[in-house]
Amino acid sequence: MGCNNESVNLKNCNCSYSGCSRKGICCECLSYHRSQKELPACCFAQNIEKTYDRSIKKFIEINK
Repeated sequence: MGCNNESVNLKNCNCSYSGCSRKGICCECLSYHRSQKELPACCFAQNIEKTYDRSIKKFIEINK
């Protein structure tokens, strides 16, 4: 996905945080979450994503 394809990216973005300024701008989203030691919403199933626990620990826990 290219960062300059926001309208296309939004079709695949499962981020449920309505105030997210990076929604659909994948490179900014990934960069932000990596700086927080997290993974972006697209790495999680919708029911897990809605908890906003996007930690690497949670990702490992659900993918064992």
